[in-house]
Amino acid sequence: MHTAKNFALGLLAAAAVATASDVTQLKTDTFDEFVKTNDIVLAEFFAPWCGHCKALAPEYEEAATSLKEKDIKLAKIDCTEEAELCQKHGVEGYPTLKVFRGPDNVSPYKGQRKAAAITSYMIKQSLPAVSLLTKDTLEEFKKADKVVIVAYIDAADKASNETFGKIAEKLRDNYPFGASNDAALAEAEGVTAPAIVLYKDFDEGKAVFTEKFDVEAIEKFTKTAAIPLIGEVGPETYSDYMSSGLPLAYIFAETPEERKEISELLKPIAEAQRGVVNFATIDAKAFGAHAGNLNLKTDKFPAFAIQETVKNQKFPFDQEKAITLEAIKAFVDDFVSGKVDPSIKSEPIPEDNSGPVKVVVAKNYNDVVLDDTKDVLIEFYAPWCGHCKSLAPKYEELGALYAKSEFKDQVVIAKVDATANDVPDEIQGFPTIKLYAAGAKSEPVTYSGARTVEDLIKFISENGKYKASVIEETTEASAAPAATESPAAEEAAKEDHDEL
Repeated sequence: MHTAKNFALGLLAAAAVATASDVTQLKTDTFDEFVKTNDIVLAEFFAPWCGHCKALAPEYEEAATSLKEKDIKLAKIDCTEEAELCQKHGVEGYPTLKVFRGPDNVSPYKGQRKAAAITSYMIKQSLPAVSLLTKDTLEEFKKADKVVIVAYIDAADKASNETFGKIAEKLRDNYPFGASNDAALAEAEGVTAPAIVLYKDFDEGKAVFTEKFDVEAIEKFTKTAAIPLIGEVGPETYSDYMSSGLPLAYIFAETPEERKEISELLKPIAEAQRGVVNFATIDAKAFGAHAGNLNLKTDKFPAFAIQETVKNQKFPFDQEKAITLEAIKAFVDDFVSGKVDPSIKSEPIPEDNSGPVKVVVAKNYNDVVLDDTKDVLIEFYAPWCGHCKSLAPKYEELGALYAKSEFKDQVVIAKVDATANDVPDEIQGFPTIKLYAAGAKSEPVTYSGARTVEDLIKFISENGKYKASVIEETTEASAAPAATESPAAEEAAKEDHDEL
């Protein structure tokens, strides 16, 4: 009996260890006090049924444990139980993450949903925009993240101090910023004030800026120097490359050894094009399907392609040719000189496009979507996307309502398979729905509401030129807040996909 009791206690102890969490679950009556008594809190508003929330959970737990020693708290709120609290904080989809510095100082979390990214982002958020450094704190500050930026400026140089402060405020979500007025410390670091040193734990270890302090010049220097000469594209780095504003040259290869070998081969090109074209390897075994997004064959590696990230144009290198220093140099030089035409992937234009939802492909995209006389609501979807499949019958109903209304010649309901057609828009997840209003095609409005026919009609009437509202024929069941499947999250759809 004694043994059985000990065994039962042991099971309870093991269960307690297994369920111990460094994430604090908050309720309406504990939320305000928690954010008041902690300097900085990352709060996740979630729903138990949400697949994206389930995928985030282990990453969030790992980050909470990593941040515990820095006294940065992570919390979660179940919106199915605390609906009023979630509504108060403007939660429209799950998961929603917000950074709290007290109850009234709230900002959206803008980082990636991986443990390392959450940890890095929250450490940067916990620091002042610019940390004042001394010889005793500099070395520790250099280890705060993979990239840190330190300015060495005379205290009397108000203009340079002000300029650096502006950059720090603008980019504080991306990098930790520090500053020192100690001339001896600057000399020990090999610079003379005013200067900026970007310390990094890769490539040459640091980069130095000694030009005139100008916001645009410093920002360009920072974004260029902070990216590895030849980095690696993956779920955690993809958005950084896309937001850099520079074209990205992909090196696809199936083994680490082959990726290293080709990187060494092409290193002189990457060095010559630094600040003009970013270079990165990509694991062709894990992310080979992404080659298709660049109009490459997905079964022939190694391969090389350039993506113009701003215009979302693709420039695949002929896969029948060998990847040599001479061939890739000529290809990259021609790309930079504007001598290479982009490759356009498109399904055929439908012979019959008279349905209530117009089918858009790359070849008719401009004719349909950018028709300046019409309000065009377009859904960017993927065939494997579960949320897209759920939306399909409602979207068809929406199209039918407008097709037989007085607005049939003014409003177009359209859809495009964004995996089979090159589109100029940067699509982060599926489905993405945008309204291109007549007369305002350069400023599309992205839809983020619940995916009901009623709410989509309201969106069109509020944001379109023609304020076109139609009457829904059937009563819609209440819908959960819109979720979006990211190309990085196919696990949630139980499909075998390996998009970034």
